[in-house]
Amino acid sequence: MSEKSYRTAGHPMAGRSLPVTIVHACQRDGSGGSPTAVLDDAPLTEADRLALPASLGTSHAVFVTTGETDGGRTGATLRFFTSAGELPACGHGTVAALAVLAERAGTERFEAELRAGGRTFTGSWARDGERVEAVFDPGPVRLREPTEAEAGLVLAALGIAEDTLAAGVRVASTGRWRLLVPVRSRAVLAGLSPDFDRLRSACDRLGLLGCYVHSVPGGEGALAARMFAPAIGVPEDIANANSTACLAAHLASEGRTRITVDMGDSLESPATVVATMRPRPVGPPLVRVGGEASVVRVVSWSP
Repeated sequence: MSEKSYRTAGHPMAGRSLPVTIVHACQRDGSGGSPTAVLDDAPLTEADRLALPASLGTSHAVFVTTGETDGGRTGATLRFFTSAGELPACGHGTVAALAVLAERAGTERFEAELRAGGRTFTGSWARDGERVEAVFDPGPVRLREPTEAEAGLVLAALGIAEDTLAAGVRVASTGRWRLLVPVRSRAVLAGLSPDFDRLRSACDRLGLLGCYVHSVPGGEGALAARMFAPAIGVPEDIANANSTACLAAHLASEGRTRITVDMGDSLESPATVVATMRPRPVGPPLVRVGGEASVVRVVSWSP
Protein backbone atom coordinates (compact mmCIF):
# COMPACT_ATOMS: atom_id res chain seq x y z
CA MET A 1 0.00 0.00 0.00
CA SER A 2 1.20 3.50 -0.79
CA GLU A 3 0.05 6.52 1.17
CA LYS A 4 -0.52 10.06 0.03
CA SER A 5 0.29 12.49 2.80
CA TYR A 6 -0.21 16.23 3.11
CA ARG A 7 1.54 17.56 6.18
CA THR A 8 1.00 21.22 5.41
CA ALA A 9 -0.20 23.53 8.16
CA GLY A 10 -3.81 24.50 7.78
CA HIS A 11 -4.95 21.27 6.11
CA PRO A 12 -8.09 20.14 8.01
CA MET A 13 -6.62 16.67 8.57
CA ALA A 14 -2.95 17.61 9.02
CA GLY A 15 -1.13 15.07 11.17
CA ARG A 16 -4.06 12.66 11.34
CA SER A 17 -4.64 9.29 9.71
CA LEU A 18 -7.94 7.64 8.85
CA PRO A 19 -8.85 3.96 8.99
CA VAL A 20 -10.01 2.77 5.57
CA THR A 21 -11.69 -0.60 5.05
CA ILE A 22 -10.90 -2.40 1.81
CA VAL A 23 -13.86 -4.48 0.64
CA HIS A 24 -13.90 -6.85 -2.32
CA ALA A 25 -17.39 -6.27 -3.69
CA CYS A 26 -19.42 -8.51 -6.00
CA GLN A 27 -17.15 -11.53 -5.63
CA ARG A 28 -17.59 -14.81 -7.44
CA ASP A 29 -17.70 -17.86 -5.17
CA GLY A 30 -15.82 -16.05 -2.42
CA SER A 31 -12.92 -14.70 -4.45
CA GLY A 32 -12.08 -11.88 -6.83
CA GLY A 33 -14.44 -8.91 -6.80
CA SER A 34 -13.86 -5.19 -7.06
CA PRO A 35 -11.51 -3.71 -4.40
CA THR A 36 -13.32 -0.70 -2.93
CA ALA A 37 -12.22 1.74 -0.22
CA VAL A 38 -14.82 2.53 2.47
CA LEU A 39 -14.31 5.06 5.24
CA ASP A 40 -16.20 7.36 7.58
CA ASP A 41 -16.52 10.81 6.06
CA ALA A 42 -14.17 13.47 7.36
CA PRO A 43 -13.27 17.11 6.59
CA LEU A 44 -11.24 16.23 3.51
CA THR A 45 -10.54 18.44 0.55
CA GLU A 46 -11.80 17.60 -2.90
CA ALA A 47 -8.23 16.78 -3.93
CA ASP A 48 -7.96 14.29 -1.05
CA ARG A 49 -11.13 12.51 -2.10
CA LEU A 50 -9.94 12.22 -5.70
CA ALA A 51 -6.50 11.00 -4.65
CA LEU A 52 -7.62 8.34 -2.18
CA PRO A 53 -8.83 5.56 -4.54
CA ALA A 54 -5.66 5.29 -6.61
CA SER A 55 -3.41 5.69 -3.57
CA LEU A 56 -5.00 2.57 -2.06
CA GLY A 57 -5.19 0.57 -5.28
CA THR A 58 -8.96 0.82 -5.74
CA SER A 59 -11.03 2.32 -8.54
CA HIS A 60 -13.63 3.85 -6.18
CA ALA A 61 -13.89 5.21 -2.66
CA VAL A 62 -17.06 5.45 -0.57
CA PHE A 63 -17.37 8.08 2.17
CA VAL A 64 -19.98 7.15 4.78
CA THR A 65 -21.87 9.28 7.30
CA THR A 66 -23.99 7.18 9.66
CA GLY A 67 -26.92 7.99 11.92
CA GLU A 68 -30.40 6.85 12.84
CA THR A 69 -33.62 7.42 10.94
CA ASP A 70 -36.75 8.79 12.62
CA GLY A 71 -37.92 5.20 12.99
CA GLY A 72 -34.77 4.13 14.81
CA ARG A 73 -33.26 2.23 11.87
CA THR A 74 -29.64 2.53 10.82
CA GLY A 75 -29.20 5.25 8.25
CA ALA A 76 -26.18 6.20 6.16
CA THR A 77 -25.33 8.85 3.61
CA LEU A 78 -22.93 7.65 0.90
CA ARG A 79 -20.65 9.68 -1.36
CA PHE A 80 -18.76 7.99 -4.19
CA PHE A 81 -15.51 9.15 -5.80
CA THR A 82 -13.14 8.01 -8.52
CA SER A 83 -9.94 9.80 -9.47
CA ALA A 84 -11.98 11.83 -11.98
CA GLY A 85 -14.69 13.15 -9.66
CA GLU A 86 -17.78 12.44 -7.59
CA LEU A 87 -20.50 10.07 -8.81
CA PRO A 88 -24.18 10.32 -7.86
CA ALA A 89 -24.36 6.52 -7.51
CA CYS A 90 -22.09 3.48 -7.48
CA GLY A 91 -23.51 -0.02 -7.29
CA HIS A 92 -20.49 -2.01 -6.12
CA GLY A 93 -19.64 0.91 -3.80
CA THR A 94 -23.06 0.51 -2.21
CA VAL A 95 -22.45 -3.23 -1.80
CA ALA A 96 -19.10 -2.47 -0.15
CA ALA A 97 -20.62 0.11 2.21
CA LEU A 98 -23.33 -2.34 3.25
CA ALA A 99 -20.70 -4.97 4.05
CA VAL A 100 -18.87 -2.52 6.35
CA LEU A 101 -22.06 -1.34 8.06
CA ALA A 102 -23.18 -4.92 8.61
CA GLU A 103 -19.84 -5.93 10.08
CA ARG A 104 -20.14 -3.08 12.56
CA ALA A 105 -23.68 -4.19 13.45
CA GLY A 106 -22.45 -7.73 14.11
CA THR A 107 -25.72 -9.40 13.12
CA GLU A 108 -26.53 -12.22 10.68
CA ARG A 109 -29.00 -9.98 8.87
CA PHE A 110 -28.87 -6.24 8.51
CA GLU A 111 -30.94 -3.55 6.80
CA ALA A 112 -30.25 0.16 6.42
CA GLU A 113 -31.82 3.25 4.93
CA LEU A 114 -29.29 4.72 2.53
CA ARG A 115 -29.02 8.16 0.97
CA ALA A 116 -26.96 8.97 -2.12
CA GLY A 117 -27.29 11.29 -5.07
CA GLY A 118 -30.38 12.97 -3.61
CA ARG A 119 -32.23 9.65 -3.29
CA THR A 120 -33.24 7.57 -0.25
CA PHE A 121 -33.39 3.78 -0.67
CA THR A 122 -33.02 0.53 1.23
CA GLY A 123 -30.13 -1.88 1.33
CA SER A 124 -29.75 -5.20 3.13
CA TRP A 125 -27.02 -7.67 4.00
CA ALA A 126 -27.33 -11.32 4.98
CA ARG A 127 -25.02 -14.19 5.84
CA ASP A 128 -25.84 -17.74 4.74
CA GLY A 129 -23.08 -19.98 6.07
CA GLU A 130 -19.85 -18.76 4.48
CA ARG A 131 -21.71 -16.75 1.84
CA VAL A 132 -22.35 -13.06 2.44
CA GLU A 133 -24.53 -11.04 0.10
CA ALA A 134 -25.57 -7.39 -0.02
CA VAL A 135 -28.48 -6.17 -2.16
CA PHE A 136 -30.08 -2.78 -2.67
CA ASP A 137 -32.73 -0.89 -4.58
CA PRO A 138 -31.02 0.97 -7.45
CA GLY A 139 -34.11 3.10 -8.09
CA PRO A 140 -36.17 3.44 -11.24
CA VAL A 141 -34.38 2.77 -14.51
CA ARG A 142 -34.95 4.94 -17.55
CA LEU A 143 -34.54 3.30 -20.95
CA ARG A 144 -34.63 4.65 -24.49
CA GLU A 145 -33.44 3.94 -28.00
CA PRO A 146 -29.98 5.33 -28.84
CA THR A 147 -29.59 8.16 -31.29
CA GLU A 148 -27.63 7.55 -34.46
CA ALA A 149 -24.71 9.54 -33.02
CA GLU A 150 -24.72 7.61 -29.73
CA ALA A 151 -24.69 4.23 -31.42
CA GLY A 152 -22.27 5.20 -34.17
CA LEU A 153 -19.62 6.97 -32.12
CA VAL A 154 -19.54 4.49 -29.23
CA LEU A 155 -19.67 1.31 -31.32
CA ALA A 156 -16.84 2.60 -33.51
CA ALA A 157 -14.70 3.31 -30.42
CA LEU A 158 -15.45 -0.17 -29.06
CA GLY A 159 -14.38 -1.78 -32.33
CA ILE A 160 -17.48 -4.02 -32.52
CA ALA A 161 -18.05 -5.54 -35.94
CA GLU A 162 -21.63 -5.32 -37.17
CA ASP A 163 -21.94 -9.09 -37.59
CA THR A 164 -21.05 -9.65 -33.91
CA LEU A 165 -23.60 -7.14 -32.59
CA ALA A 166 -26.88 -8.54 -31.26
CA ALA A 167 -30.23 -6.78 -31.31
CA GLY A 168 -31.29 -4.49 -28.48
CA VAL A 169 -28.81 -1.62 -28.05
CA ARG A 170 -30.27 0.74 -25.44
CA VAL A 171 -29.42 3.88 -23.52
CA ALA A 172 -30.21 3.47 -19.82
CA SER A 173 -29.90 5.43 -16.60
CA THR A 174 -30.26 5.10 -12.84
CA GLY A 175 -28.90 8.65 -12.56
CA ARG A 176 -26.51 8.98 -15.50
CA TRP A 177 -26.94 7.65 -19.02
CA ARG A 178 -24.85 4.78 -20.31
CA LEU A 179 -25.05 2.61 -23.44
CA LEU A 180 -26.06 -1.06 -23.15
CA VAL A 181 -24.57 -3.02 -26.05
CA PRO A 182 -25.37 -6.72 -26.63
CA VAL A 183 -22.92 -8.93 -28.52
CA ARG A 184 -23.54 -12.44 -29.78
CA SER A 185 -21.23 -14.41 -27.49
CA ARG A 186 -18.89 -14.38 -24.53
CA ALA A 187 -16.02 -14.95 -26.95
CA VAL A 188 -16.83 -11.73 -28.80
CA LEU A 189 -17.03 -9.91 -25.47
CA ALA A 190 -13.67 -11.28 -24.30
CA GLY A 191 -12.01 -10.24 -27.55
CA LEU A 192 -12.94 -6.56 -27.35
CA SER A 193 -10.07 -4.07 -27.30
CA PRO A 194 -11.58 -0.58 -27.23
CA ASP A 195 -9.82 2.61 -28.24
CA PHE A 196 -10.11 4.26 -24.81
CA ASP A 197 -9.13 7.75 -25.94
CA ARG A 198 -11.75 7.62 -28.67
CA LEU A 199 -14.33 6.11 -26.29
CA ARG A 200 -13.72 8.78 -23.67
CA SER A 201 -14.06 11.52 -26.28
CA ALA A 202 -17.32 9.99 -27.53
CA CYS A 203 -18.78 9.61 -24.03
CA ASP A 204 -17.78 13.15 -23.07
CA ARG A 205 -19.34 14.52 -26.24
CA LEU A 206 -22.56 12.53 -25.73
CA GLY A 207 -22.84 12.97 -21.95
CA LEU A 208 -22.57 9.24 -21.30
CA LEU A 209 -21.13 7.62 -18.18
CA GLY A 210 -19.74 4.77 -20.26
CA CYS A 211 -20.65 1.63 -22.14
CA TYR A 212 -21.83 -1.73 -20.73
CA VAL A 213 -21.21 -4.48 -23.28
CA HIS A 214 -22.87 -7.81 -22.56
CA SER A 215 -23.41 -11.22 -24.07
CA VAL A 216 -26.84 -12.55 -24.91
CA PRO A 217 -28.37 -14.17 -21.78
CA GLY A 218 -28.86 -17.91 -21.66
CA GLY A 219 -31.98 -19.75 -20.59
CA GLU A 220 -31.21 -19.32 -16.88
CA GLY A 221 -30.38 -15.64 -17.29
CA ALA A 222 -26.61 -16.18 -17.13
CA LEU A 223 -24.42 -13.83 -19.16
CA ALA A 224 -21.17 -11.89 -19.07
CA ALA A 225 -20.47 -8.18 -19.32
CA ARG A 226 -17.69 -5.61 -19.44
CA MET A 227 -18.14 -1.98 -18.36
CA PHE A 228 -15.93 0.62 -20.03
CA ALA A 229 -15.99 4.05 -18.38
CA PRO A 230 -12.86 6.07 -19.21
CA ALA A 231 -14.92 9.27 -18.92
CA ILE A 232 -14.99 8.79 -15.11
CA GLY A 233 -11.38 7.64 -14.85
CA VAL A 234 -12.12 3.90 -14.95
CA PRO A 235 -11.14 2.42 -18.33
CA GLU A 236 -12.75 -0.89 -17.34
CA ASP A 237 -14.72 -1.62 -14.18
CA ILE A 238 -14.31 -4.98 -12.46
CA ALA A 239 -17.98 -4.97 -11.44
CA ASN A 240 -20.81 -2.56 -12.20
CA ALA A 241 -24.06 -3.19 -10.35
CA ASN A 242 -26.00 -0.13 -11.51
CA SER A 243 -25.44 -0.95 -15.18
CA THR A 244 -26.50 -4.53 -14.42
CA ALA A 245 -29.68 -3.10 -12.89
CA CYS A 246 -30.25 -1.15 -16.10
CA LEU A 247 -29.90 -4.32 -18.15
CA ALA A 248 -32.20 -6.17 -15.75
CA ALA A 249 -34.93 -3.57 -16.26
CA HIS A 250 -34.53 -3.90 -20.02
CA LEU A 251 -34.65 -7.71 -19.97
CA ALA A 252 -37.69 -7.73 -17.69
CA SER A 253 -39.70 -6.82 -20.79
CA GLU A 254 -38.81 -10.29 -22.11
CA GLY A 255 -40.33 -11.92 -19.04
CA ARG A 256 -37.04 -12.55 -17.25
CA THR A 257 -37.05 -12.35 -13.46
CA ARG A 258 -33.35 -12.86 -12.67
CA ILE A 259 -29.96 -12.42 -14.31
CA THR A 260 -26.49 -13.47 -13.14
CA VAL A 261 -23.71 -11.46 -14.75
CA ASP A 262 -20.03 -12.46 -14.74
CA MET A 263 -17.58 -9.57 -14.97
CA GLY A 264 -13.92 -8.89 -14.24
CA ASP A 265 -12.40 -11.91 -16.01
CA SER A 266 -10.51 -9.71 -18.48
CA LEU A 267 -8.93 -7.96 -15.45
CA GLU A 268 -8.10 -11.26 -13.69
CA SER A 269 -10.48 -10.44 -10.85
CA PRO A 270 -13.64 -12.53 -11.40
CA ALA A 271 -16.82 -10.84 -10.21
CA THR A 272 -20.51 -11.66 -10.35
CA VAL A 273 -23.48 -9.32 -10.05
CA VAL A 274 -27.01 -10.65 -9.51
CA ALA A 275 -30.23 -8.78 -10.25
CA THR A 276 -33.84 -9.79 -9.70
CA MET A 277 -36.82 -8.20 -11.41
CA ARG A 278 -40.45 -8.17 -10.38
CA PRO A 279 -43.09 -6.61 -12.65
CA ARG A 280 -45.49 -4.02 -11.27
CA PRO A 281 -48.99 -3.18 -12.51
CA VAL A 282 -47.86 0.31 -13.52
CA GLY A 283 -44.41 1.65 -14.31
CA PRO A 284 -41.01 0.00 -14.54
CA PRO A 285 -40.25 -3.33 -12.82
CA LEU A 286 -38.96 -3.47 -9.26
CA VAL A 287 -35.25 -4.30 -9.51
CA ARG A 288 -32.92 -5.42 -6.71
CA VAL A 289 -29.22 -5.81 -7.41
CA GLY A 290 -26.11 -6.81 -5.49
CA GLY A 291 -23.56 -9.50 -4.86
CA GLU A 292 -21.22 -11.19 -2.43
CA ALA A 293 -18.76 -9.06 -0.49
CA SER A 294 -15.83 -9.60 1.86
CA VAL A 295 -14.14 -7.17 4.21
CA VAL A 296 -10.48 -7.85 3.41
CA ARG A 297 -8.44 -5.53 5.60
CA VAL A 298 -8.27 -2.14 7.31
CA VAL A 299 -5.43 0.22 6.40
CA SER A 300 -4.34 3.61 7.68
CA TRP A 301 -4.44 6.50 5.21
CA SER A 302 -3.06 9.98 5.84
CA PRO A 303 -4.38 12.87 3.71
